Amino acid sequence: MEITFIIVVFAIGFIGSFISGMLGVGGSIIKYPMLLYIPPLFGLAAFTAHEVSGISAVQVLFASIAGVWAYRKGGYLNKQLILYMGGAILIGSLIGSFGSSYLTEQAVNIVYGILAVIAAVMMFIPKKQVDDVPLDEVTFNKPLAAVLAFVVGIASGVVGAAGGFLLVPIMLTVLRIPTRMTIATSLAVTLISSIGGSAGKLVTGQVDYWPALIMIIASILAAPLGAKVGKRMKTGILQVILAMMIAGTAVKIWLDILM
Repeated sequence: MEITFIIVVFAIGFIGSFISGMLGVGGSIIKYPMLLYIPPLFGLAAFTAHEVSGISAVQVLFASIAGVWAYRKGGYLNKQLILYMGGAILIGSLIGSFGSSYLTEQAVNIVYGILAVIAAVMMFIPKKQVDDVPLDEVTFNKPLAAVLAFVVGIASGVVGAAGGFLLVPIMLTVLRIPTRMTIATSLAVTLISSIGGSAGKLVTGQVDYWPALIMIIASILAAPLGAKVGKRMKTGILQVILAMMIAGTAVKIWLDILM
């Protein structure tokens, strides 16, 4: 059973981190439901929502480091955006991750379900020529970026996500950042957010260390591979894949909550 456990958790971490590197999200949008639903299919004990959020928080930290490293060249990292959104999301994620220890399992899942629905709707909003702007001429509303990042930080801190799945549609639709810059920069902001989220989960005892370690190893291997594939894919295809995955996850989570 121990070998089955290692293989299943490693596979979840590898698949989730590959997709996160490819799409510029921390991967929790994918790994959260996978950790909840897949282990019981193999006769393994189900993780609680608090355990899943704790494992996700720590694992996302390492997946983000690996993803940012893969995107460090090419001018895709917008340092101003990282500074404004990173600082705000760090504070928000610390507040959310500490506060999550006072919430019920159902409440954690509901917060996740709400986030997934918002992200899915935003991904389907048409983007007007965001990819036509040269990377060195990109501008954005700084106060708006900081406020949105703070709110995302609080909500994502609760579910152990780093908020990448919300940051990507916000950057694309609200701040109008080009797709490839969004993917690279959101990974950097996700990295900062996951520091706050991981700290809160560790201090409040919500992390199961053994599966977290397996997921970390998988993410270090998979995230750079995903980033390489993402650089070669058309931006429209990347957006469609992310939108469909977020929408599917939102439907599944809400069916479980309502049933």
